[in-house]
Amino acid sequence: MIADYVRILKKEFSGYNGKKFGKDVLAGITVAAVALPLALAFGVSSGATAASGLVTAIISGLIIGVLSGASYQISGPTGAMTAILVSLVAQYGMQGVFVASLMAGVILLLCGIFKLGGLVSYLPSPVITGFTSGIAIIIALGQIDNLTGMKSSGLTNLAKIASYFTTPQTVNFTSLIIGLCVIVFMFVYPKKLGQYCPGSLAAIIIATAANLIFRFDVNTVGAIPKTIFLDDRLSFDEFDMSNVSHLIVPAVSIAALGLIESLLCGASTGRMKNEKLNADVELVAQGIGNILLPFFGGVPATAAIARTSVAIKSGGETRLTSVIHAIVLLLSMFVLGDVMSNIPLSALAGVLIVTAWRMNEWKTIKSIFSKKLKTAMFQFLITMAATVVFDLTKAILIGVVFSLIMFVVKVSDMQVTVADVDPEKLDMDNVDPEKLKFTSVVYITGPLYFGTCAKLEDKVSSLGDSYNIIFSMRGVTVADISGIEALHEYCERLISQGRMVYFSCVQPSVMDLFERTGLKEDRFKHNMFFWSTDKVFEHISSL
Repeated sequence: MIADYVRILKKEFSGYNGKKFGKDVLAGITVAAVALPLALAFGVSSGATAASGLVTAIISGLIIGVLSGASYQISGPTGAMTAILVSLVAQYGMQGVFVASLMAGVILLLCGIFKLGGLVSYLPSPVITGFTSGIAIIIALGQIDNLTGMKSSGLTNLAKIASYFTTPQTVNFTSLIIGLCVIVFMFVYPKKLGQYCPGSLAAIIIATAANLIFRFDVNTVGAIPKTIFLDDRLSFDEFDMSNVSHLIVPAVSIAALGLIESLLCGASTGRMKNEKLNADVELVAQGIGNILLPFFGGVPATAAIARTSVAIKSGGETRLTSVIHAIVLLLSMFVLGDVMSNIPLSALAGVLIVTAWRMNEWKTIKSIFSKKLKTAMFQFLITMAATVVFDLTKAILIGVVFSLIMFVVKVSDMQVTVADVDPEKLDMDNVDPEKLKFTSVVYITGPLYFGTCAKLEDKVSSLGDSYNIIFSMRGVTVADISGIEALHEYCERLISQGRMVYFSCVQPSVMDLFERTGLKEDRFKHNMFFWSTDKVFEHISSL
């Protein structure tokens, strides 16, 4: 692992010079401009503080960025992670989040050490798209309080939605107007200007300036401490260790999400830079970062696709882009802390609602539904619904289990086609057309096992007056004892009716089962097995 990391660094910094460093500096500043409003917003939406989100972006940018398995990954707080943390904060407080983050970091570290980075490749694309959309819904729903000034209660998303209708509510229309203005502003913000100042940052600057001038009666971010060691950070003395067992499932959820997000980020953005991510080194980096973050007061972090894409598009050359972005955020904390404390929470809510909208993989979703891919549609919808109703780990498991069931159903389907032989159409000189009359070929494609025996029997029973029955089994690559024995019984039944049975194109693995069950040795008093259907025709003609 260490040798892999050293090789990555040598290749990355080979020929590094002042020009490349200049590109890293500019890219780092650009990424910081994108990350600043998102770090503050994700900190608040996770149930922690804006300062916690900012510290997470700084520390992960430094530690995970330096140790990353690629030159381009930018890590920090993400919207997907907030979906887990909100309920965790409500149940166990920030100390519970810190302990769960520490445990998740250990899990990620072990996943990297034991080279489990390839696991994410087994997740079907519609499942990933589904839980991404589910996370987007959770993020949007979680902003209702900050957007409107209303108050929700409950530990689950459904309970929180229900609480809006079961408890008295008051809407802060000033907050609502600010949030809606931010949403509209971000959607109409010209893409050309986004190259110089991200729409989210511009919206936050305008909303904050307006609040400083007019002093709106709205909730704000609050004081931003000028230190990366927050007062509210991991302290084992303040945490009831009896709750550790209750944090195992949330820790696994955090680790699973960190693994999936980070590796998917590396896979998708790696194509942009034509550089492959070392998944196992990346997981070690994510593990170390999430182990250390709680000691600073940060929340769990993962690689972020949006920020990583910005880093690549801005011309970032090496992992120093991540380091510089973290340093710029650190300077912002010290220099702009007093200004950032006046950011309206509804403005951050607006930023996150737009972020949630853009998180959806709309192109993929459109493709799934426009092409009417039924299995993919169900995978997407079931995973999305499960993400909103349950937690992310359960949603992924439900999506994967459903995918496996659909896969088994699909591959277990047997296709049986019965075709009567027309001797006049055979382009073979050494066959006797008269002897091939009343001959049928049964083409079998798919697995031959107990679940498909009934389908085969139905087809065999419709052979009519055919005297010669040829089972063409080129498409049967898998069989079990039950299927072979059932086929044996069908053959006995056909021969008892005075018919002749032959087999052609039998795969070696299936032939092995024929031999072990005695079907090949039986031969029913005549030669049954041939390499091809043509050879069967020749044999019948020679009789």
